[in-house]
Amino acid sequence: MNPRNSVTQLLHDWRAGQSDALERLTPLVYDELRRLAERYMKGERANHTLQATAIVHEAYVRLIDMQIPWEDRAHFFTVAARLMRRILVDHAKTRRAEKRGGVEVTVFELKSHDAQAPDIGYDIVDIDSALTQLAAVDPRLVQMVEIHYFAGLSSEETAAALGISVATLHRDLRTAKAWLMKSISKGLHEP
Repeated sequence: MNPRNSVTQLLHDWRAGQSDALERLTPLVYDELRRLAERYMKGERANHTLQATAIVHEAYVRLIDMQIPWEDRAHFFTVAARLMRRILVDHAKTRRAEKRGGVEVTVFELKSHDAQAPDIGYDIVDIDSALTQLAAVDPRLVQMVEIHYFAGLSSEETAAALGISVATLHRDLRTAKAWLMKSISKGLHEP
């Protein structure tokens, strides 16, 4: 059985009350979540106080406690992406508060899918604020950003999860990135 299909089947089995499904599901999703978090954390500064394992553990515990009728693997990882975003933003806000005025910030890079466009690093709290604003305009773009950047799914995995082509994904991610950069830049220049 394809591991992707087995995750979907195990999610359904677990929600249907099969007690051993969660036991079989855990290593499949936990290992994948850990790989995704490690991929994300490679872009962080060396002295970052939040480790990939801690992100995964907290996200996994929250996911298991949720009473969601999981549709499939993509749905599970979409929700996981949102949780990882929340965990990272909450951590950054706590660190900012501890440093009195935000001396230390968590920088998150939006990797470019356009070879001519540079990768941009911004404070994750600013990105979160811009994503919240973008959600009011186009929630689908926010979902793409969460799945691709926060959960760390590849372009192919993200496109498959959303049921779109990779070309459409890249075009829409460029749009989202431009919107976010404009929103963040505007916020940085306001008094």
